[in-house]
Amino acid sequence: MNPPALLLVGHGTRDEEGAEAFRSFVAGLRDRLPDTPVGGGFIELSPPPLADAVAELVAGGATRFAAVPLVLVSAGHAKGDIPAALVRERERHPGTSFGYGRPLGPHPALLTVLERRLDEVLPRELRAETTVLLVGRGSTDPDANAEVVKVARLLWEGRGLAGVETAFVSLAAPDVPSGLERCRLLGAKRIVVLPYFLFTGILPTRVEQQAADWAAAHSGVDVRQAAVMGASEELAELVLERYREALAGDLRMNCDTCVYRIAMPGFEDRVGAEQRPHHHPDDPGHSHSHGSHSHAH
Repeated sequence: MNPPALLLVGHGTRDEEGAEAFRSFVAGLRDRLPDTPVGGGFIELSPPPLADAVAELVAGGATRFAAVPLVLVSAGHAKGDIPAALVRERERHPGTSFGYGRPLGPHPALLTVLERRLDEVLPRELRAETTVLLVGRGSTDPDANAEVVKVARLLWEGRGLAGVETAFVSLAAPDVPSGLERCRLLGAKRIVVLPYFLFTGILPTRVEQQAADWAAAHSGVDVRQAAVMGASEELAELVLERYREALAGDLRMNCDTCVYRIAMPGFEDRVGAEQRPHHHPDDPGHSHSHGSHSHAH
């Protein structure tokens, strides 16, 4: 029996370079796993749509899928949009089954990649006098934002840095200028802006621009910009780990601080709320009856 297909699911971006980085990563996994059907698609904004990726795999004979979300934190996309999209694909292709893997982070492999990006712009002997500003995407889900803070703390541990602060580029505070100002007020003379993003895109570019604008207004602070994590051996291995996990069924989702289960301050109205994924115009099976919202990517 053929192994289940590995289906990578991305959110999508209006940045063509970022979308191509995803497609290239999927192609690399396909080369790496010659005996396993591998495909990948986006839930919105970029081609190929998830529906096309699944249809292609089904046409090739795949009936069992292990879907791995190529996202870093368990926010609305991982908790609602992607599972809803997989349900639609199962209904669209009778006889198929879909396992669902965990989001990628936080994971030691990603910390290794973040440290490599740090080393590219900062000699190790300067770490003790340097503060890192780890910048995440930002979410209206407090649990997702807390995961980025956890990554920042894990990055700080044992690496000899003066500190690691956190900022977000959208939907959550502090924003990038506020995060940089916080570092300065804590005494930082040198700050490395480290984006917690897999691939380039609209938001990482915005992080870079906002950091450059702040640096231009604060000439007394040495601000350095690190690159996004990008495709790497560590990322490929982590995706395969999540694939195997999805097949084994040993998934431990974090429900301790989930706003849909626990009354978190300011989010009490979400307890027990129906998961309502927003409208994805690229999916022919997703009707407008689900409602829609718009946000920048």
